[in-house]
This record gives sequence, structure tokens and C-alpha cells, in this order.
Amino acid sequence: MGGTRQSPEGAPTPARLPGARASLHPGAWWLWALALGTAATRTTNPLLLALLIAASAYVVATRRPHTPWSRSYSAFLKLAAAVIVIRLAFAVVLGSPIPGTHTVLTLPEVPLPDWAQGIRLGGRVTAEALTFALYDALRLATLLICVGAANALANPSRLLKSLPGALYEMGVAVVVALTFAPNLIADVQRLRAARRLRGRPDKGVRGLLHVGLPVLEGALERSVALAAAMDARGYGRTADVPPAVRRTTSALTLGGLLGVCAGTYGLLTAEGGTYGVPVLLAGLTAALAGLWLGGRRTLRTRYRPDAWDARAWLVTASGVAVAALLALAASRDPAALNPGVVPLVAPTLPLWPAAAVLIGLLPAFITPAPEAATDTRKEPTT
Repeated sequence: MGGTRQSPEGAPTPARLPGARASLHPGAWWLWALALGTAATRTTNPLLLALLIAASAYVVATRRPHTPWSRSYSAFLKLAAAVIVIRLAFAVVLGSPIPGTHTVLTLPEVPLPDWAQGIRLGGRVTAEALTFALYDALRLATLLICVGAANALANPSRLLKSLPGALYEMGVAVVVALTFAPNLIADVQRLRAARRLRGRPDKGVRGLLHVGLPVLEGALERSVALAAAMDARGYGRTADVPPAVRRTTSALTLGGLLGVCAGTYGLLTAEGGTYGVPVLLAGLTAALAGLWLGGRRTLRTRYRPDAWDARAWLVTASGVAVAALLALAASRDPAALNPGVVPLVAPTLPLWPAAAVLIGLLPAFITPAPEAATDTRKEPTT
């Protein structure tokens, strides 16, 4: 009926789950999220930033799989909120270079020595300074939330399979680091629930001591199992290549990454808008060539590699379209995307940039819905 199927030899083999191969390529999720984060860097309008947050949150709510690593989105939300609070606290305590006439409160000012000119502790806090700090912090918070959306949507193990061979070993370390915290949190929740069912304390110092030891023991067992699995799969094995290929690979990779950094800096600043795109494209080309050559040293195969299909192109294109349209709007109407705070005016929602942000909702309608969590205690049927 649908749990297992019979092989030609008569032994039951697991049936392929419906839609298991229809999931989206994890790289498309990362490109979509990074494009939304790039769009967030082009504006300080709180209404547009809130719309970007809402769009990414809706996609996460509708397409987040039921896995431990997908629960990291709430942690990024808390981190974004902490960024806003800290930025506002700095504006209150350390002051701001933004002049203002609307005084909110006046703190006792601490006199500082002459060598600390330009820094003040306390003093007058204006509404203009707080508004400027809020806009600036909200932009960074939106970028963090977009990165959190990529972490919640993209399977890190499947993303590792899609990496070039030159980045495989570094990718393994990153994936292990990304999955360690979610697994640790899941172990703590499971053990605390078990202690509550047994009527034992799960809070306080005593509960922490009784929960911490099994959690550390489980982490150690997973580490040993992971090391054994990596050793069995030949992790770290390399092939011999000529010295000239190694030197060319290093030069292309290092030069390409420097070009990517310089091009990205040019895109994010108004002064480097002319050279940003050419340098970024040249750096990406050199880096990809270096990664392709470096992949010749890594002996590895891929089992059922994820295909980059039409849906992956559409998801990536939706994020890129949002970033491109907001960059265009920032160059044509900078006042709408970066509202001023002196004089203090209420921000307005520009219509066509807001409509451009809504393009980022496309993945919620064209990607497959996550499979519902199944009860693994049930016996499979034949």
C-alpha cells in the first residue's frame, strides 16, 4: 500500500518518499536570501525594510521543513532584535552626530579628558538621533533575518553536496558547525521533557547538572560516529596535480576573492558604483576558475546530486529582481528609499519599490510544500 516495496529478490526495500526528489536546490535559497539582504542595504526606509522582513518571514513560514536545523530562524529574529536594542542604547548613552531640536530626555553628562574629544557619555538625547539609529539598526537587522531565512530553508547537508570539490573539506567543517547547535538544543529539549514526565526537576542548577551530562555524552557519541563516517568515506584524500596547476589555482582563487571583496565594497558605497560591477564580475570569474582547478585535487563522487531546475532559476531570479529594482529606485529617488531625519518627517511607502519587494514572495507559490512530520513508531506496511 505504500510503506515499502518488494525488490526482485523478494526482500522489502524502502519506497521513495513522494516529492523527496522534488525539493528545491539549497543554493537557490541562499541566492534568494542574499539578494533580499542586498536589497535591504540599499534603503533605510523602515516601511520597505519591514516589507522585506514580512516577505522573507512568509516564505519561511510556508516552506520551512520540519527539521531541527530549520528552527534556527527564531534565533536570528532574536539576534536582530538585540541589534536594534544595542544600537539604540549606544545612541542614548554615547550620543549621535545627528543634530536635532526635539529633545526626548537629558541624561547626566560625564566629563571626559581632552584626548577623548568627539566622544560623550550622556547628555541630550534627541528624537532625530534615535530615529537615525533606528533606521540604521533596522537595515542590519533585516540583513540578519534574510540570512536566517536561508539557514532555515536550505538543507546544509544537501548544500554540501553542491559545493565545488575545492570547497568540500571547508564545507564539511561549516556544516558540522551549523548543525551542532540545533542538535544540541534538540537533545536538551528531549531530555528536559523526559525528566518532566518522570517528575524530576528540569530547571535550576540541579536540573542543569542532570541534563548537561547526557547532552555532552550524546555530543561525544555523535562526534565519534561522524569521525568514523568521514574516515570510511576517505575524507581528506587528495590527488596529485602538477605544481604549476597548484600555483595557478592559488593565484586565481586569491585574486578572485580579493576582486569579489572590492567589487562588493564598490556596490555598497556610492563612490564605487562605477567600478563595483566590473570588478565583481572579474573576481567571480577568476574565483570560479580557481575553484574548478582546485576541484581536480579532490576525489569525491555525488550520490543523486540536486538538479538546478527551472524553479531554482525562478527563485533566484525573484531575489535578484528585488535587489536590482531597489538599487534602481535608490539611484532614481534616493529621498524615498532613504528618508531624512533632519527635519524629522514621517517615512512614506514608495509604491513601485514596494511592489518590487513583493516579487520576493514568489518562492512561496512555486516551490514544493514541506512534507508533514511522520510518526516513525508506526510499522511499515507492504
